[in-house]
Parts: sequence; C-alpha cells; structure tokens
Amino acid sequence: MDYQDQQKAICDKYNVPCVPSNLNDMLGIAKNVASGLMPINGLRHPLDGNTTGWYIWAGEEFSEEHNFFKRMHVKHLQNINPEIIKYLALPPGHRFLIDDKGYEDVWEDLSLLDI
Repeated sequence: MDYQDQQKAICDKYNVPCVPSNLNDMLGIAKNVASGLMPINGLRHPLDGNTTGWYIWAGEEFSEEHNFFKRMHVKHLQNINPEIIKYLALPPGHRFLIDDKGYEDVWEDLSLLDI
C-alpha cells in the first residue's frame, strides 16, 4: 500500500475528510523525532502555501523555543520515521499520538485553527 492509500485509510478509520500531504510539501519537525523518543505527537494548523500545517515532535514535552521545529519535506520522514506519513492527511484542526508499541490516538482540536 502506498502512502496515499495509507493516508486515506487513516482518514476513513476516523471518519474525517482527507486533506493529503504530498511528499514535496513542508512540515515542522523537532530534532528529537529522529532520536527514537516516544510518543510521537503531531498537530495540524491550517495549510499555508506549500506547507502542510503539521508540527511533529517526540516525547511528553512540547517546547515553545524558537528553534524547536525545523522545516522539512514530508518525503524525508521516510528516512526518519515512515510510520508518521500515514497520519498526514488528517485535516487541519486534528492531532495524533502514536508510539512504537502500537498505541494510536487521533482527535479533533479546533483551537489549532485559530492561529
């Protein structure tokens, strides 16, 4: 199954519209995602140009530091953690939380739309 089919399957599972993230689109990612730290967190703000609106980090703590997130193409997640890509069609105003033991949670957070 390719990444687009995986993205659609997640959206179908949670009964939400599919707003795909293409491999050449940009997202914000924390350096700690590549470290193996769990869980993996993602939140999606509204899309803006070629940015997906996604911000992804690992661990329990979210940092407000200016340089906590760096810009990266979605396709580079294939080398860091390809499991994340299937969540990236969840629509703006959604979050996900996953770990390496099979835990998965997806929920709507409309406050993410107020930026």
